[in-house]
Amino acid sequence: LDAARAAATGATPQDARAESVKSIPAGRIGTTEEFGAVAAFLASPLAGYVTGSLIRIDGGAVKAI
Repeated sequence: LDAARAAATGATPQDARAESVKSIPAGRIGTTEEFGAVAAFLASPLAGYVTGSLIRIDGGAVKAI
């Protein structure tokens, strides 16, 4: 996504990435471990009663409930 934004705007990929990060309230891009932890939880018996849920793993980027 950052490369496409850079190409469309004439920015460098690094600048496009910095703009992306600035738009995330957590102030950083999530790690693969963070995404994996949520997936592992959902695949575990601990999530046995979780149904039909939307779990955003976006550091607060989507400003909606």
